[in-house]
Amino acid sequence: MSMTPHCSRAAVLLTVFAFLFIGIVTAQDKPDRPPWAQNSKPASNSAPTPASSPTGEPGKTVQPTPPPAASSDDSQDPASQRGRIRVTVNLVNVLVSVLDEHNRPAPDLPLEAFQLFEEGVAQKIDKFESETLQPLDLAIMIDASLSAHKEITFEQEAAAHFIRQVLRPGDRLSVFSFDENVTQSAPFSDNVAELQAAVRRIPAGAGTSIYDAVLLGSRALERRGDDRRRVIILVTDAGETTSRADFDSARKEAVLSNTLLYTIVIRPVKSESGRNTAGEHALETMTDTTGGAMFYPDSAQELGAIFDRIDRELRTQYRLAYYPNPRGPANTYRSIVVKVAAADYKVRHRKSYLTGPQ
Repeated sequence: MSMTPHCSRAAVLLTVFAFLFIGIVTAQDKPDRPPWAQNSKPASNSAPTPASSPTGEPGKTVQPTPPPAASSDDSQDPASQRGRIRVTVNLVNVLVSVLDEHNRPAPDLPLEAFQLFEEGVAQKIDKFESETLQPLDLAIMIDASLSAHKEITFEQEAAAHFIRQVLRPGDRLSVFSFDENVTQSAPFSDNVAELQAAVRRIPAGAGTSIYDAVLLGSRALERRGDDRRRVIILVTDAGETTSRADFDSARKEAVLSNTLLYTIVIRPVKSESGRNTAGEHALETMTDTTGGAMFYPDSAQELGAIFDRIDRELRTQYRLAYYPNPRGPANTYRSIVVKVAAADYKVRHRKSYLTGPQ
């Protein structure tokens, strides 16, 4: 059957229009379509970059380095943000230790006993745990210059006992030593035997890099993940001599990572004339900022009792959390004050936090 000229022209026009329509649709990147309707991106053929360990391989020294610069990927492209949902979480967690007049933990206080202030403004406590269930990530950091101390064996055994005592299901602990370098002697684990062996084999060292230890320990803990308590237990003679980082950098890293610092100062010389009192005062300031505690044993035999006290405190901490109102400007330090109704209680907690970007 022959086609009329009119029908022939119509068919040609329809064919041309169809090819044009297909070409336009194919050429478009469909930027306005919802994410579920977009074509998935082809998988990259390149192999993934292996994740590095928090502070290097166990037994290797690590050095403080500046944080990596933000990568300039397509996350900064406004077009790539279409269809994404951004959630800003402003919840601030505060671990609180409450001690009675005998320095014993005061358990079972109700929410009504606490008041929390940010920059002097009362805050609503949105989350409260009378005995926090958050698991622990601990870094025991031992000054290698103590290896020359005549009672180092007793100190190592006290730390080994603490490791066995403090670890509960879900907790992880790592052993570090520091002299002019910071060395991770055992990775984060719950293997008590391996962790104890790492403490006992810490070699003698020269120099004392306390600020490097706090900075690198805080970074290692921060990479362990959220919703876990981060604790550094620092055993040192407080004689800072060889750090590459300074006091402000170390304290800032501890604040950023929300790390709780417990410091045990071993003083071979009891009189101030022969001690590094400036180093002790710096550590007192840093420890107080994080909400931890300082200990000055008069003899190595007191270490066991000190480790027992730290263990009890970690098991009886209160957890308070709040959404700041008003929220502070980006990248600023905000002061925190927690009060307990009973006047004879002593309260320890971190004194500040650093706000993130708006």
